[in-house]
Amino acid sequence: MKTKLSGKFYLSLIIFSLFGQIAWVVENMYLNVFLSKEFAADSYQVALMVSLSAITATITTLLIGALSDKLGKRKIFICAGYIIWGLSILCFSLFTRDSLTKILGPGVDVAAFGITMVILLDCIMTFFGSSANDACFNSWLTDSTDSTNRGAVEGINSMMPLVAILIVFGLLSGYANEGKWHIMFIVLAVLTISAGILGIFTIKDAPIEAKKDSHYFKDIFYGFRPSSIKENKSLYSVLITTALFGIGVQTFMTFLVQYYDATIEGTFLGFDKYVIIMAPAIVLASVFTFFYGKLYDKIGFFKSIIGSLAILIVGLFILFFFKNPNEQLIPVFIGSLLMMCGYLGSNAIFGAKIRDLTPEGKVGLFQGIRIIAQVLIPMLIGPWLGAVSLSGNFTYDENVLTGGYSYPLNSNIFLAAAIVIILTLGLCILVDYFFLKENKHESK
Repeated sequence: MKTKLSGKFYLSLIIFSLFGQIAWVVENMYLNVFLSKEFAADSYQVALMVSLSAITATITTLLIGALSDKLGKRKIFICAGYIIWGLSILCFSLFTRDSLTKILGPGVDVAAFGITMVILLDCIMTFFGSSANDACFNSWLTDSTDSTNRGAVEGINSMMPLVAILIVFGLLSGYANEGKWHIMFIVLAVLTISAGILGIFTIKDAPIEAKKDSHYFKDIFYGFRPSSIKENKSLYSVLITTALFGIGVQTFMTFLVQYYDATIEGTFLGFDKYVIIMAPAIVLASVFTFFYGKLYDKIGFFKSIIGSLAILIVGLFILFFFKNPNEQLIPVFIGSLLMMCGYLGSNAIFGAKIRDLTPEGKVGLFQGIRIIAQVLIPMLIGPWLGAVSLSGNFTYDENVLTGGYSYPLNSNIFLAAAIVIILTLGLCILVDYFFLKENKHESK
């Protein structure tokens, strides 16, 4: 029998997931554009920023996840974390080329200083964002759900990244295009701070017991113990598969906005044409993910993940073969739609399965391992793979476009990503056969 969740739970889910993802859009996508256009950073500097952010997120989640488990509290970390997270985003409004030029004066390499400061501030922002979202909000979701409703909940949670992209593109991209980055960062900061304040009234801690007798530093490394791995082979096998999936996604996602921006020219109804192309694809993909997440609750992990990965692969190949988006808008739209549906659907399925396999009472202890699989490994490898593919080291580099960027942008990123996702599909088959068939959690 399906466990019913309260209206306040869903309100909190939407507030923190959506507003948190809007903030992550800045870090994972738009901050890359900001660094590239405002300070002429190259693709490897973008990859470096993403990688350092991933390392920060992992260390933070290990520390704060274990601490929230020890204290038996999530709400205080979530609400306070979102408020401080918003304040750190606000600081980005100060780091524009014009403002730094006025402050530093002549004779200073403003671009080099700006790149360094943005990367440093990104790590600071990531610390607070990961404390609130990765470590505690995700733990709270697992605490508050069970195997009868996690697919549906994860469907909502996983569609928020693209909803966030739609909101940012629709409401804020104009400021970015006009170089008014400070306005964009101020609005995003206010939204994130508002989420933290609203959460004080909407979110309720799940009944978890504080572990007063536990050893904090031992808890931090709990997920790395050989005994923990041996006792949770199914969980770790899914985490490894998730990491490979994430590498494929980060190969193209790090440069996705830049690619569309550089290859789809013109405006329509006051918006950049690429926004008009992406908007309906994002809406449809979000609706797809909402229903696809429920499919996991009915047919289980294996069938649902194979389907979504196949959709993603088809979408990536379409985007790779149609190399001139400006003249091939319809196939590019179809490819983008399939790519987004496959990405979000797979993300929801992996997320739900990881929550199902996480031992009760030890949710926070496993958040660090989860973030290593979902964030650290993908963001350490994927962006660099994408940067190499963009550099022209692949043979299919006829269509090299820059669009105002200091590095080439082409469809090679989709081919590289598709190869990794195909490997992920194969690994899913092996994991299901060797680790999940006899798993006691696998009841579907």
